[in-house]
Amino acid sequence: MWTACVLTILPEMFPGPLGVSLAGQALADGLWRLDTINIRDFAKDRHRSVDDTPAGGGPGMVMRADILGAAIDGARTRYPDLPLIYPSPRGRPLTQARIRELSEDGGVILLCGRFEGVDERIIEARQMEEVSIGDYVLSGGELAAMVMIDATIRLLPGVMGAADSALEESFENGLLEYPHYTRPREWEGRAIPDVLLSGDHKRIAEWRRQQAEAITRERRPDLARSGTPKPAKG
Repeated sequence: MWTACVLTILPEMFPGPLGVSLAGQALADGLWRLDTINIRDFAKDRHRSVDDTPAGGGPGMVMRADILGAAIDGARTRYPDLPLIYPSPRGRPLTQARIRELSEDGGVILLCGRFEGVDERIIEARQMEEVSIGDYVLSGGELAAMVMIDATIRLLPGVMGAADSALEESFENGLLEYPHYTRPREWEGRAIPDVLLSGDHKRIAEWRRQQAEAITRERRPDLARSGTPKPAKG
């Protein structure tokens, strides 16, 4: 079973939004497992401290390598083959391709940082993969971990209602997604494009492809320059 093992000082944040909608139903149905480990359980003092002042001075606090190391080792005892990811704004940008890889890996161990971050030595010693969900800073890694988990579990077999739904979404074909429409046929003077009502599946596929390419060129030229997209599903 695909497993998300989350190391955090705030285990009460989970499952949070992962406990509702598609993710929550899949969790209740046993399609994936959530295992939260409280980093404070590995603290060495009666206050269950996990951080200390930064070497060299400066504001804030830094999570200690020795405590994080013990927590990570405990997680790896349970899940020795899962990749270890540290959500971090300095990490490589998260992509749909990486999400799809994670969905096929059997699970993931996620270390949620807090304060000013974690001691650099733990990243090096445990060979953590740093991943960023965007060019901004959060209060901690928990929300980023939820984003990664949600994006991944929706790709697991049986989670989404239609198996083909994920194949035409943004980024799956190297393009942003084409526009969608539904009833009513006309709303506030805006009509559904005639081609979508034609019943001609080849023309519809071509129109969707053209729309996806145009939107990608306009909104994400970096994606448009990154290479030749895969053919859209007809």
